[in-house]
Amino acid sequence: MVSILIDDEILLRNYQPDDAAALFHVINESRGHLRSWLSWVDRTTKQEHSLQFIQKSLQDINNQQSLTLGIFRNREIIGGMGMHNWDHELKRAQIGYWIAKDFEGKGIITRSARRFVDFLFQKLRLNKIELHFAVRNRHSGAVAQRLGAKTEGIIRAGCLINGIPEDLVISGILRSEWNQQP
Repeated sequence: MVSILIDDEILLRNYQPDDAAALFHVINESRGHLRSWLSWVDRTTKQEHSLQFIQKSLQDINNQQSLTLGIFRNREIIGGMGMHNWDHELKRAQIGYWIAKDFEGKGIITRSARRFVDFLFQKLRLNKIELHFAVRNRHSGAVAQRLGAKTEGIIRAGCLINGIPEDLVISGILRSEWNQQP
C-alpha cells in the first residue's frame, strides 16, 4: 500500500475496494464540475464502475504500470491523483489529478502534487514527470506552473473534451530541475 501524508488533514493513499461507494458518490456529486475536463466521468455511471476502476488500479500498481491514489481529507475521499504512462526505460511518467467542486481553490491539489512529485522522483527514481492539460484548463495550467513545470509544446487538437477536439499543453519537470527548487 502506498500512503503519502500531505498535512494534518490530507492523505494520499491507494483506493481499496471498500472505497467504491464513497468514490462513486464524490464523482457523482461533482459530475458537472469534473466532466468539463475528464472524459472518464461520463463512463462512471454506477458504483460498480468505481469498483472496477479500483480493482484495475490495484492490478496496475502491482504490475508497475501506474499508481493511482485517492486524496483523502479526514478519511473522506475528495479527489484523486495518479501517475500513468509509466516508461521504465526512460524513467518518465505523466501525472493527473482531480478534486471535488467543494474543495477546489483551497491549494489541496498543489500541496498534494508537490508531495506526489517528490515521491515519484525520490522513491521511484523517475527522471521526468509530464503534465498534460487542455489549453483552456487554466486551473491545471496554474498547478503545472506552481510545480515548476516547463511548457514543452502544444499539440493542436491533441485531446477530446466531451467529443470536441481541444489543444493540449505538454509540460514537464526533470528531476534535476526539481532538486534545484527551494
